[in-house]
Amino acid sequence: MPYHSLNALPDGVKNNLSHHAQEIYKEAFNSASEEYKEEETAHKVAWRAVKQKYKKDSNDNWVKK
Repeated sequence: MPYHSLNALPDGVKNNLSHHAQEIYKEAFNSASEEYKEEETAHKVAWRAVKQKYKKDSNDNWVKK
């Protein structure tokens, strides 16, 4: 199930990631869901994509690397 908007993303993504990181997540998820056909795998790929550009700081907030 691809995400058509950022508002459709899971709460854990919307509530913790910046707008840019949410866009990365959405695009990576949508691409992976077409390729792998398994939602769990698509979520893992999307988080990996986010982690290439963002990391958690000492306060557990996602910040750009």
